[in-house]
Amino acid sequence: MLHRYPEKLRIGIHCSTAGSLDRAALKAIELGANTFQIFSASPRMWRTKSPDLEYVKRLKTLRAEHDLTPLVIHDSYLINLAAPASVVREKSIDAFRGEIERALIIGADYLVTHPGNYKGLTIEQGILNVAAALALAWNNVDHELKQNSKLTVLLENTAGAGAQLGGDFAELATIRQLTAPYLDIPIAYCLDTCHCYVNGFDLAADAGLAELLKAIDENLGVDNIPVMHANDAKTKLGSHLDRHANIGAGYIGFEGFRRILNHPNLRDKAFILETPVDKPGDDLRNVQALKELVSPKRALTPKKSSRSGISSGRATRRST
Repeated sequence: MLHRYPEKLRIGIHCSTAGSLDRAALKAIELGANTFQIFSASPRMWRTKSPDLEYVKRLKTLRAEHDLTPLVIHDSYLINLAAPASVVREKSIDAFRGEIERALIIGADYLVTHPGNYKGLTIEQGILNVAAALALAWNNVDHELKQNSKLTVLLENTAGAGAQLGGDFAELATIRQLTAPYLDIPIAYCLDTCHCYVNGFDLAADAGLAELLKAIDENLGVDNIPVMHANDAKTKLGSHLDRHANIGAGYIGFEGFRRILNHPNLRDKAFILETPVDKPGDDLRNVQALKELVSPKRALTPKKSSRSGISSGRATRRST
């Protein structure tokens, strides 16, 4: 069952767990966030270890005391569930099993994963590989940890560059359809605003947001998207380049995010920032920017970016 938060807009940010898990919660509290995302282990190393149970306890206490929900985990950058039979595929399946187990131990609500890269294969083979990998990873999870699980796996849309899966919503929907019968936990979606923009949805304009919502309705279902990554886009519409910018400093702009955050079909999502920290305080400024954009009185609206609303027209997305 997916979580819903209609009574309070959920705005958060990816936080570092360097030192201990509870540091991420403390950072989220410091920034004024009420939801957050973490890595459960180093995102650039295959070797991991089980979370320290004392840190897990502290994390859960802080979450309960400060209403930090949902907790989202993003999986490792090394994982490629679409890979062909290889050492990388074996490591990826085992690593994703570890991601699920750590998420269950930590008590996370969602585990976000990118579908992967199908280089050297057909799109159809890549999609089948992802579905099989998800099923294999789940089947190998410790049985006791599976009991009373509240975890949901979220397939994230991608920038759609090269042989990346997930730039086309239909690919995500097919993976979910193939995998769902083999998992005892739900599979849903996480949408990244930057990835949507560089795939051709002009979120700087009313028409672009309307087109995105139509594509969601036709392929994914808006109720199947509990989490959105709120990132401005550093590169142009349809570029397929995954380059995140601070809110208002990219091509989506403040007004684009105002429309997204206040749309009645999106207000119950958890919005989580994955924006760069180019200078001290950028993380706090991004959290505050999103909050100000949803203020009913709009008393603290940030100054409009000079790049806001820049568009070269409707770009063509990669077709399957």
